[in-house]
Amino acid sequence: MAAIELNGVTKRFEDDDGVFETLQLSSTPSVTAVNDLSFSVAEGEVFGFLGPNGAGKSTTINMLLDFVRPTEGTIRVLGHDAQAESVAVRRRTGVLPEGYDVYDRLTGREHVEFAIQSKEADDDPDELLSRVGLDPEDAGRRAGGYSKGMTQRLALAMALAGSPDLLILDEPSSGLDPAGAREMREIVRAEAERGATVFFSSHVLGQVEAVCDRVGIMRNGELIAEDSIRGLRSRIGTDSVLRLDVDGNADLAAVRNVEGVSSVDADGERLAVSCTDDAKTSVIEAIEASGATVADFETDTASLEDIFIAYTEGGKTTEETEVSA
Repeated sequence: MAAIELNGVTKRFEDDDGVFETLQLSSTPSVTAVNDLSFSVAEGEVFGFLGPNGAGKSTTINMLLDFVRPTEGTIRVLGHDAQAESVAVRRRTGVLPEGYDVYDRLTGREHVEFAIQSKEADDDPDELLSRVGLDPEDAGRRAGGYSKGMTQRLALAMALAGSPDLLILDEPSSGLDPAGAREMREIVRAEAERGATVFFSSHVLGQVEAVCDRVGIMRNGELIAEDSIRGLRSRIGTDSVLRLDVDGNADLAAVRNVEGVSSVDADGERLAVSCTDDAKTSVIEAIEASGATVADFETDTASLEDIFIAYTEGGKTTEETEVSA
C-alpha cells in the first residue's frame, strides 16, 4: 500500500480582496500553486521532494497535513483521506516543519513531553532528546535560549515521538553543523529500517542524495521528474567519467568501440573514459582483453545538483528527457 498518494491535485489561491496585488505578488485574481499533481510514495520509502523556491513544495506538504485544502484532486495518507480523516493521519505522522518556533518558557524536555502526550505514547523524553544530540543539561534549559541548531534537534525529537509511521521532514538539516547533519541522516536511515516512510524536502541536495531512495522534482507547481537518482541521471543523458590506472598498453580503439562510450582520453597509463553507467564493465573487459591490466579505477558521475539544475533551469520535463536521451 502507498503511504502517500496524490491524484490530480491542484491548489489555487483565490484573491477576493486584492491582497495579491497589494503585495505585488500577482495582478491576477488567483494563483495556482500546485497544478494537476499525481505521485505516490511507497511504505518504508525515503522520498526526496525537491524544487526551487515557489515550486509548490510547501503547499503540497500543507495539503498532506490538511493545513491547506486542495482545489481539485484527492490525497490519501497512510490509507486515510487526508481531509476527511486528518486526525487519524496526524496521529501516525511525525512532522519537522521548516522554521519551527519553540515556546520560549518551556524547557526542551517539556516540549518533548508535550509531543509524547499528544501522540498518547509512552516514549522516554530523555531518550528521544539524547538520540538527537541534546544532553540532559540542554534538555532542562528553557528553549528560548536555544541556538538554531539546538531548536532543529528539538523539533526532530518531537517528530520522532510515538514512533510514527510517516515522517515529514521539511529542511531537516537547517541550522545543523556537519556533525548534526550526519546524525540526522543516520536517524532517517534508522527510521526507514524500522519501516517508517520518510518524506524529505530539502535544499541541501547532498543530504537528499545520501538518504533518499527516489526523488521528485517540482517546478512551477508541477512534478517534472520522479525517479531514482540513477534513473534521473540517465535521463538527462549525462555520461559518467571512468578514470582508470592501466598497466600495459590498452587497445584504445577497442575501448572507443564499446557501446555507450563517447570519448577516451589517455595520459600515460591513466585513462579517462566518458561512458554510460551500463558501459563501465564492458570498458574494463575491453582493456583487459587487449592484454593490459586495470590496476585501479574510480567514477565521476553527475551529482544530484547537476541533475537538479538540468531539470529546473534547463527547462526539461521528464517526457522531454526521455525523448532526448
